[in-house]
Amino acid sequence: MQNIKTCSSLKEVRDEIDIIDDKLVELISQRSHLIRQAAAFKNSVDEVKAEERIEFILQKVRHAAIQAGISPNMMSELFTIMINEMVEMEISEFRNKQAF
Repeated sequence: MQNIKTCSSLKEVRDEIDIIDDKLVELISQRSHLIRQAAAFKNSVDEVKAEERIEFILQKVRHAAIQAGISPNMMSELFTIMINEMVEMEISEFRNKQAF
């Protein structure tokens, strides 16, 4: 686990949280752009949905959450929401690719 800064005020805690939130948004954005690229390598909507891959990711993040000392259920729920949204986006990308 990474070293977490010891803060000396509520403002400092909130400032650190804001920095982390900005990083999370950037990382999710990067993931989203890669998902769009993935659509180019797939041949069907079923391949886009990749249920085995999704299950693998959810198990991986649950395990990582346990190792990090945070709720695996929370992590699984967050990733499920993110993955569902990104699968829909990837399906749209895939269908747009098919149109050309």
